[in-house]
Amino acid sequence: MKNAFPILIAEDNPVSRKLMEKTLRQAGYEVVSAENGREAFTVFKERFFPIILTDWGMPEMDGLELCRAVRETPAEGYVFIFLITARDSKKDIIVGLEAGADDYLTKPFDRFELIARLKTALRVLALEKSLKDAYEKIKLLSITDKLTGCYNRAYLDEYLTKEITRAKRYSRPVSLVMADIDHFKRVNDTYGHQAGDLILKDFAATIRKGLRKDVDWVARYGGEEFLMVLPETTFESAMSSTERLRRFVSESVSSHNGTAIRITASFGVVGFVPSPHNLKTTHKAIIDCADKALYQAKNDGRNRVRGKRLQVE
Repeated sequence: MKNAFPILIAEDNPVSRKLMEKTLRQAGYEVVSAENGREAFTVFKERFFPIILTDWGMPEMDGLELCRAVRETPAEGYVFIFLITARDSKKDIIVGLEAGADDYLTKPFDRFELIARLKTALRVLALEKSLKDAYEKIKLLSITDKLTGCYNRAYLDEYLTKEITRAKRYSRPVSLVMADIDHFKRVNDTYGHQAGDLILKDFAATIRKGLRKDVDWVARYGGEEFLMVLPETTFESAMSSTERLRRFVSESVSSHNGTAIRITASFGVVGFVPSPHNLKTTHKAIIDCADKALYQAKNDGRNRVRGKRLQVE
């Protein structure tokens, strides 16, 4: 069985390099080799390796230089570096560790010691990954609405500003859609708050399905209101896609305790076309415009889409 972490070897001695390759492949590792530090660093820049075994003395770029170069290069995860050397004085070991090595092996290396030390490296890398995953989970929880899984207001306030700024900088359109579930209080009063929570989750899932993956995004604005952000989208396209969303919502059915519940929603669309002559329009002003369009949709009888172009002159 292959191990999950590929290993990059930097060793100029062909005999030592072949022996190391054979030992690691027999242990189930994927191995890529380089004849010197410069070649190894070129390979590393093209592909991430979480483990590097490097000889100290090599032409063009030695092991210490390779360690420093790897540490100065942004990578997708931590890189565990073994420095392989015939030098075993305390002074030399300190120099190697200060250059960025995590561990060292003395030449000629013992295959059993190499495999044992690699297992230690794997434990360190696994711990680093678990900590990174935990951090990403905490980060995600801090910017998402717990009930619906949409982004929350804090994320909206920060990232909508960035979207508007980008649109202004490149003179690109961006559209916003404010959505509100019709007569949501009636759902809570008739079926209970658990049913209301289910409706909110189902509604959020429905509108997310209608958005472009990794382009559009949606935040829970408050209560039963949601705000969708559609970058690189003209007013006409936003109106068309929102009308499809409205139909999807009206055709969807949620089931609570064996009871089928149907809802509708109203939508307010604003299309923003920036101009280099006036950069004062804020994200709050654009939201306010979408909110007014939503109010118009509700005032016209609900379960409909209303919109407005907001062009900076």
